[in-house]
Amino acid sequence: MTIWTRIADALAALAKGEALSTVFDRLKTPPERSVGFTIAVIALGAKMAKADGQVTRDEVTAFREVFAIPAEEEGNAARIFNLARQDVAGFDIYARKIAAMLGPGDQVLVDLMEGLFHIAMADGEYHPHEDTFLREVARIFGVDDRCFRSLLTRFVPDAPRDPYEVLRVPHDAPLADVRAAWRQAVRDSHPDRMRARGLPDEALKLAEQRLIDVNRAWEEIQAKEAA
Repeated sequence: MTIWTRIADALAALAKGEALSTVFDRLKTPPERSVGFTIAVIALGAKMAKADGQVTRDEVTAFREVFAIPAEEEGNAARIFNLARQDVAGFDIYARKIAAMLGPGDQVLVDLMEGLFHIAMADGEYHPHEDTFLREVARIFGVDDRCFRSLLTRFVPDAPRDPYEVLRVPHDAPLADVRAAWRQAVRDSHPDRMRARGLPDEALKLAEQRLIDVNRAWEEIQAKEAA
């Protein structure tokens, strides 16, 4: 049984009226925790998508960039997205269930926010409704304002480019503190650490971009300090 089949089964149970809490109780521990993460990305992402009842090419592309979808599973992945969009639970209920499944302060919640930002930007635009959606999910997840601004800086082209926000440090932080924040961000993005957090291998693709962003931010701050 593939991960996509397990996801489809879980979402089909939701669509048939099975309690959300019952479904997520089955997804608390590995390997099903990976399924829970994937459902969260797709379901919450679906709530942000345009209400046209269809999976757009941009959305599918965004999923393919985060999840390795075999060609034979593409139809199943599209069905999952539509099931998530049609279920009766609101996005805030999904967000609260995921927060409860992972626990307060879990780094996976930040990883999930990265996935949601990636999906939100699939069409190249950051709409006000998407901003409201993401800020509410961040509030439910307990993601603080500095972390949210870091994600905004990294993912939204029109957002002010601030390397300090990327590394989540104050503008007046000593260079040694900035270096420490950069090193911690690099360690947090290591594949072994991300696997230990229960993420599927597909989600590690987001870490590649995160590393690019944090390294660029560190280089920009170093150049500024040297000027």
